[in-house]
Amino acid sequence: MGRGKVELKRIENKINRQVTFSKRRNGLMKKAYELSVLCDAEVALIVFSSRGKLYEFSSSGSMTATLEKYQRCNLNPMANSIGTETQNWCQEVSLLNAKYESLQRTQRHLLGEDLGPLSLKELQSLEKQLEGALGQTRHRKSQVMVEQMEELRRKERHLGDVNKQLKIKQESSGVHEYRGLPCPWGTGLPMHQQHAQSSHSNPMLSDHEPAPLLQIGYEQQYVQGEGSPDIPPNNNIAGESNVTYGWVL
Repeated sequence: MGRGKVELKRIENKINRQVTFSKRRNGLMKKAYELSVLCDAEVALIVFSSRGKLYEFSSSGSMTATLEKYQRCNLNPMANSIGTETQNWCQEVSLLNAKYESLQRTQRHLLGEDLGPLSLKELQSLEKQLEGALGQTRHRKSQVMVEQMEELRRKERHLGDVNKQLKIKQESSGVHEYRGLPCPWGTGLPMHQQHAQSSHSNPMLSDHEPAPLLQIGYEQQYVQGEGSPDIPPNNNIAGESNVTYGWVL
């Protein structure tokens, strides 16, 4: 008759718990020894009792050596990962430094510096690059100049339209200026042209008739009698002559 299935729970009886611990501990030690012998494996077993007593087994004969080996194996994946990442970063930094030096060397060559080490083929390639860059630069320059000319023409047309609008507005308002002063006749013509235009429009005015003059100052005028233009001025009773002084138009 076989043994029944043992329920896995803490044994409450202290004596039975101690007996079970001793039996199973010895069986565990035996199984670890058998595993190390049969499979040629390095086995280390550490057991602490409930009272803190240490029980250990090491197939290599040195628990310390086995533990050191365990620590190296446990920390090795992390160390390998850090080492691999560091190596990758170093390689990337090296590639970036090489690319930076190459770009600097190319820039110096484009500026016409350090051309001595270049071969004929490299010089021809550099010449083609410069010609292509020069053609693109000139093409872009032409585009910019055309755009600026179009902008100037647009501004010119706009200013012309504004000028026409101002001219139409000035003609419609009927206000003209002559030498910076408004002309009351509204013709915008000088004085002598206005007089000539008025003489042509009015047939009563003669061509040889002098224009009205504005004379400022005192001038003697003799009041002559009708029908006697050569008679000198007459004196009145008080002996005063008929002389008029004043402003004469």
